[in-house]
Amino acid sequence: MADELRQELINRHLITMAQIDQADMPAVPTEVDSYHSLFPLEPLPPPNRIQKSSNFGYITSCYKAVNSKDDLPYCLRRIHALVFAYDFHAGGETMMSRHFNDPNADAYFTKRKWGQHDGPLPRQHAGLLPESLIWAYIVQLSSALRTIHTAGLACRVMDPTKILITGKTRLRVNCVGVFDVLTFDNSQNNNPLALMAQYQQADLISLGKVVLALACNSLAGIQRENLQKAMELVTINYSSDLKNLILYLLTDQNRMRSVNDIMPMIGARFYTQLDAAQMRNDVIEEDLAKNQDGKILPFPRFQKDPTWSETGDRYLLKLFRDHLFHQVTEAGAPWIDLSHIISCLNKLDAGVPEKISLISRDEKSVLVVTYSDLKRCFENTFQELIAAANGQL
Repeated sequence: MADELRQELINRHLITMAQIDQADMPAVPTEVDSYHSLFPLEPLPPPNRIQKSSNFGYITSCYKAVNSKDDLPYCLRRIHALVFAYDFHAGGETMMSRHFNDPNADAYFTKRKWGQHDGPLPRQHAGLLPESLIWAYIVQLSSALRTIHTAGLACRVMDPTKILITGKTRLRVNCVGVFDVLTFDNSQNNNPLALMAQYQQADLISLGKVVLALACNSLAGIQRENLQKAMELVTINYSSDLKNLILYLLTDQNRMRSVNDIMPMIGARFYTQLDAAQMRNDVIEEDLAKNQDGKILPFPRFQKDPTWSETGDRYLLKLFRDHLFHQVTEAGAPWIDLSHIISCLNKLDAGVPEKISLISRDEKSVLVVTYSDLKRCFENTFQELIAAANGQL
């Protein structure tokens, strides 16, 4: 497997398996409904101070948690009174964090002397994003809106603080559905879809603001008093297609607009993104093919010692292997549960502090250890074998 992909997967495993010490965070509950192992994904709101979300107007907090029904991780967004459960994407960061967290970017944008005729600065010195990256984002965000709008719904959270980035350029929209619940009004003739067309138009304006902010590499560019300056920057540094797309989304057209209307402006760039996605898929499939076969074999004899695998760290690993692959039913029949195997191996890979009971085959010995202990045993034993293979023992 390529080193970069391997490291990315390892980092995701570590984040997915992260756990807290309950003694350090007593305010975090051990369970919420069918979810357990809660881990804060954002700084917890101060207990003695009301700190409302700038988007929703309520106190919010966010956690990673595991669903006891399917043993999969989820993202829990708590609007203090309600909890929304979403897919969890380990290692994701908001667009705000990735691209708009540098105060110097805003300072550059607001302090530039517009209107001077000393020639535009080269883009590599202007601190602007590559146009190819902006189009990659546009394709994904417009695709998301197209899916939502085709279903007769609206996104309502097209905002840099609610757009997640995983890997290099993969985007996902977070917190969809929250506004639909918070602003639900029974007085709308009992039809929650009455204002949906208006919300969809607002989605297009929000998309335009996100694209303009990316083109300026600054949130200051979408402030009303800076719009003219921002469009001048776009005109100087980017293609006419990008400028026209932004203008179309932000300008009142006196008619109902559709996200499909911007497809001609995206043009052949759509195929560039499609080709990149297919190539990425090919690379992952090739790496998967290399790793599809795996075996765990006991070492009954090492350094001419027949008891080597029955002592010390090796004995714990032997019991753990039985815990993984040699489970039996009450009737004594073999029982294989792939979800159990994968979950345990992931916890071992991450070295989580969760405890596990290991039972010998004769059921006379029970050892309680943590996955972090097992990981240490595995690494020590593996290094011992490597050293022997290299003639160092």
